[in-house]
Amino acid sequence: YDCKWYIPLTELTFQGPEETEPLTIPQVPDEELDAIKVKISHLRSEIQREKKANKGSKAIDRLRKKLYEQESLLLLTCPSMPLRLFNRNSKSYSFLISSDYERSDWREIIKEQQKKCVKTPSLTSMELQMLTSSCLKLQTVHHIPLSFNNEEDESSGLYGFLNVIVHSASGLKQSLNLYCTLEVDSFGLFSNKAKTRVYRYTTEPKWNEEFEIELEGSQTLRLLCYEKSYNRTKQNKDDGENTDRIMGKGQIPLDLQALQGKDWQRTVIPMNGIQVKLSIKFTTREFSLKRMPSEKPLGVFGIKISTVTKRERSKVPYIVRQCLEEIERRGMEEVGIYRVSGVATDIQALKTAFDTNNKDVSVMMSEMDVNAIAGTLKLYFRELPEPLFTDELYPNFAGGITLTDSVAKESCMLNLLLSLPEPNLVTFLFLLDHLKRVAEKESVNKMSLHNLATVFGPTLLRPAEKDSKIPSNPTQPISMGDSWSLEVMAQVQVLLYFLQLETIPTPDSKRQSILFSTEV
Repeated sequence: YDCKWYIPLTELTFQGPEETEPLTIPQVPDEELDAIKVKISHLRSEIQREKKANKGSKAIDRLRKKLYEQESLLLLTCPSMPLRLFNRNSKSYSFLISSDYERSDWREIIKEQQKKCVKTPSLTSMELQMLTSSCLKLQTVHHIPLSFNNEEDESSGLYGFLNVIVHSASGLKQSLNLYCTLEVDSFGLFSNKAKTRVYRYTTEPKWNEEFEIELEGSQTLRLLCYEKSYNRTKQNKDDGENTDRIMGKGQIPLDLQALQGKDWQRTVIPMNGIQVKLSIKFTTREFSLKRMPSEKPLGVFGIKISTVTKRERSKVPYIVRQCLEEIERRGMEEVGIYRVSGVATDIQALKTAFDTNNKDVSVMMSEMDVNAIAGTLKLYFRELPEPLFTDELYPNFAGGITLTDSVAKESCMLNLLLSLPEPNLVTFLFLLDHLKRVAEKESVNKMSLHNLATVFGPTLLRPAEKDSKIPSNPTQPISMGDSWSLEVMAQVQVLLYFLQLETIPTPDSKRQSILFSTEV
């Protein structure tokens, strides 16, 4: 090891002076991260092919080495959440962490070690080098927690949707304002996926909130329980981390055999004397996007977009207009808008209201959390009997995005776009215009064009899973190295291309002429 800096535990603190300069966090473009993920998926596929062909172990070992290098690169470049450490002289150093759960782990371990350390050591440079070199003999540094550790199965992880109900918490010794967040991993890195409402001043919060979380090679579900702080003056200047205190955290493994083919499973996560009750249910990707036509001919969900617009005498479905209008009214600065899951019961209530043409739907929306409205919009597009980009044109879009000549690619992609049926095209342009406005607030809502493409790409492009694709043995793990993960990335790239394209057709400046038409 080469020691770059060190802080004696007795001189280390997590809180700097008030005048601490803001921290500049290096940002790696999302496109670079995606390129690494594509390489990881290709390498996993190659390893699986080599195994099936019973090739020699040397070839597999070479591929595993390359896989480890790419996963290490991803682990180094992806984290962007700072853990800032200060010494007695107020000089600071930072680590970049991928999630609040891991940042909390670091803090807890450091604080435990500080309790054991009562004297500040005085080390010469020679002693410091000897000390760091001795670490090589200790089994305290482990390989990255990705598939490199699992030589038997580079394809571990679940793909599909995980429904989670956060029921309640018990074991609190005083009344607090509490909420929970849910994290899941993808490519070995964790991110926040859902957040409950704050349950005010109680020792027994009962949230009973359901969330639907998309899994992409996920192996673990994490839950964090926070005490909400309402003191706006207490802000960490360098990373925007507020003073909400983590009261407890825990995690459960996502095991396919334990989850698949079963209904809701109840579980309890113990954390620092607090017990949080959950129910979870997993739906594989084969069954999660069937795009089944609705049996309610007068509804909205599961009905062809052309049928809905003709019935409404409009060019953009009412549900799309209403959701986008409400989000633009009060959700443009919501952190993680479209990425963070809304409460499933709220989403289902809005779905029912739109399906039954409830006249109070606008009132309902004004009273609901904006993430539920975003979730309703995503659900609408996901349940279309045919994706917005159509089954027929999807292969052409997937092929066009791979063209290397920029002029030929633009011509191909625009011609394909203009080949969409009019309701599909106008609705897409209307949505595209909105997503660009969301990305303009990226500094606040943390949703870049790439993040939005990641959320909406598969929803707008992915065809329905065919029955023939369902494995004969449903207990077989869903391969993370199969073509599906690469298809998803292609779908993301198609939408990202249109989001970034300056020559894209724009909705008519006279919005009324787009939204309403007397032509049927």
